[in-house]
Amino acid sequence: MPNHLIKETSPYLLQHAHNPVDWYAWSDEALQKAKDENKPILVSIGYSACHWCHVMEKESFEDAETARLMNEYFINIKVDREERPDIDHIYMDAVQAMTGQGGWPLNVFLTPDRKPFYGGTYFPPKTYANRPSWKDVLYSIHVAFSEKNEDVFAQADNLIAHLQNANSFGVAKKEDDFFTEKSLQSATENLLKQADTVWGGFGAAPKFPQTFSIRFLLRDYYFSKNENALQQALLSLDKMICGGIYDQIGGGFARYSTDAKWFAPHFEKMLYDNALLLSVLSDAYKITKNIVYKRIIQETVQFLEREILDASGGFYSALDADSEGVEGKFYTWKKEEIDNILGDASKILCAAYNVKASDNWEDSNILWLPHDLNETAKQFSVSLEELENILQQSKEKLLAERNKRIRPNTDDKILLSWNALLITALCKAFGALDNEHYLRLAENCFSFLEKNMFDAQRNIWLHTWKNDEGKIDAFLDDYASLIDACIHLQEATGNVSYLQKAKTIAEFIIENFSDEAETFFYFTQKNQRDIVVRKKEIYDGATPSGNGVMANNLLYLSIVFDKPEWKERAIVMLQSLGNSIVRYPTSFGVWCDALQKIVRGVNEIAIVGKNAKTLSHQLFREFIPNKILMQSNNENNSYPLLKDKKVPADKTLIYLCKDYSCKQPVESVEDLLLQITLA
Repeated sequence: MPNHLIKETSPYLLQHAHNPVDWYAWSDEALQKAKDENKPILVSIGYSACHWCHVMEKESFEDAETARLMNEYFINIKVDREERPDIDHIYMDAVQAMTGQGGWPLNVFLTPDRKPFYGGTYFPPKTYANRPSWKDVLYSIHVAFSEKNEDVFAQADNLIAHLQNANSFGVAKKEDDFFTEKSLQSATENLLKQADTVWGGFGAAPKFPQTFSIRFLLRDYYFSKNENALQQALLSLDKMICGGIYDQIGGGFARYSTDAKWFAPHFEKMLYDNALLLSVLSDAYKITKNIVYKRIIQETVQFLEREILDASGGFYSALDADSEGVEGKFYTWKKEEIDNILGDASKILCAAYNVKASDNWEDSNILWLPHDLNETAKQFSVSLEELENILQQSKEKLLAERNKRIRPNTDDKILLSWNALLITALCKAFGALDNEHYLRLAENCFSFLEKNMFDAQRNIWLHTWKNDEGKIDAFLDDYASLIDACIHLQEATGNVSYLQKAKTIAEFIIENFSDEAETFFYFTQKNQRDIVVRKKEIYDGATPSGNGVMANNLLYLSIVFDKPEWKERAIVMLQSLGNSIVRYPTSFGVWCDALQKIVRGVNEIAIVGKNAKTLSHQLFREFIPNKILMQSNNENNSYPLLKDKKVPADKTLIYLCKDYSCKQPVESVEDLLLQITLA
């Protein structure tokens, strides 16, 4: 008999629908049952592409005796962290406070009124390496709740107080103390101190892409001409592109690398990682015109279209790391397989991609490029161009053969925030490569979101969609990323209706997510009742901080709509975090972008006249951080940036405004770029 999860749409929850554990989704029914029966709640949080989540399911949640204990002692709730990030944030912070560690699967025990008192991550079926067995944990928690009830509730109250105190972020400083070139220089220096100057990236293994740090370094280089910033950003991208974290056969990036060299990934592919890397690769291509970046952008978009694009225009969330119960099986190779498929070309591909008869990873081979291809070309006495052609043809054959394998599961729910990140990325890729198809993908995706994930009756957006059903009220990250997507769509298309949508969403956020001081924003709306505490998320993680994105959005929209109070709010947000942004830039990369806008100013660009669209298109190909781009072919405009800009009958003019003054208009993108350089 299936459990209560059989009614859900989340692929992760449905994976557990036939466990002997009497799982509930997070729901009023389950929470009320815990109160009625005075039982502690076990909340087990994971996601569909999580390898160790699958391991714990097989070892414990499919075991009849373990399930009996869970069902007897607890009300058991399964949560998809991607579907309910609000719940994940709260209880992850609680477990980190208790244990100093976090991760998934996340297993946390609550009082019947939802307050956490104990938790951890993966627990083995038998005691191993100082980890207690899952059954021992279950029994110990049962005894503690039954016999030491007062201690349990005291611990829970202390944790809730800790979570509430964690929402307090310092005091705003005077503007002069913080908004300086010195602050930006310090942020760059502190970021470079953490850089791996051999293999790229930041910090030690496991390594995550940290795209916000790379983006900040690229932007810093634009203004400061700091070559170290540029070289570290490009080194990080280059090493990832050559590593096993990048799918050398099918395109697209895995979530992170288990080692410092980007060689062995955890093989799950997430939409948000690929969106964020697509964005920063587009910036890097605009700066360098490196054809390798162009190829990776093309291959990544091809992967997204081929494997996670829904026919209706939205993009799915993730591909699992496992297939046939084995992590990475879909992506790895035995050398004899490659020999049989490629014949004589095998020795060249295997030399280039470090494929060995003795295997280079566990019992198989991960394809990666540890050496310069010029060395391989020299080894086989061919030109670099000939080598690249051989490798390309060989990879196409391997991809065709790989497509016959049993595929990893697809998490086919569509998430608002992750799709918004991809819309922004596709707009940037369109600008970088001048490929109209990418812009069509972005516009189609936005149309899908607007049609399926906006509840017009309630005037709210929805967080997730699957099986023709949108559900769960959207969170701050959803709304903030959607504004950013609207901003990029307007710059790419010239369609100002996107700006109106951005303004409407910003007003909704201010009304429904603001904290009591009207400085930061809560992760959840003010009318949400099923959580034990409202959290404010300020740190960048795998995805950008919703508050950080909103600071940037408010700075942009304050100029577009002449709303100085929005700029002032963004300034106070940054002041309240103060030097934390500068000291810990790997956690505040999006905030560093906002700091850069305030210190270095924003280039406000208005293009008016009959060829406004053509010149805007040209300008969109350029790497110009901190810009606002608007266009018009008529004088009927109420937008401050376009207002009173005369539209000549026979030519098109480009106006550059900055810091409350405008330059003389010019007629070419080249002249505008010169003006920006001299400004």
